[in-house]
Amino acid sequence: MELFTRAYDHPDSVKLIADLQQVFVERYGDEDVTPVDPAQFAAPLGYFVVGYLDGVPVSCGGWRVHQELDGAAEIKRMYVADELRGRGLSRLVLTNLEDTARAAGHRRMVLETGVRQPEAIGLYLATGYERIDNFGVYRDHPESRCYGKSL
Repeated sequence: MELFTRAYDHPDSVKLIADLQQVFVERYGDEDVTPVDPAQFAAPLGYFVVGYLDGVPVSCGGWRVHQELDGAAEIKRMYVADELRGRGLSRLVLTNLEDTARAAGHRRMVLETGVRQPEAIGLYLATGYERIDNFGVYRDHPESRCYGKSL
């Protein structure tokens, strides 16, 4: 898989984010309503990447500075196409996000996910993330889980 920096509102990013939102609808009954401004994922305060296999966009993810958490880099919209899961592509995206956040001067990554995404939770735990206090829009949602990791 080849990774390329893309704008959050690039057509390939938009398509993958829409696919991810459909996963949320299937698992939770609604899209993720976390407020997101595409400008938050532009340098120097953010980053977004799309992964391609044979020229086809198949994965994505980004980070943005999270002011509520002392400027930690918050992972958002990490996704791998359903038919390609289990091949290690999410680890490639995650490593890229961590590396770019570290290069931008961030020392901590944080994220929010949910209990109906066990594969995501498994990935984060396997790569050194630990539970932290819930934050953001889903702070008080019983199915929300937040994780953090020092870079």
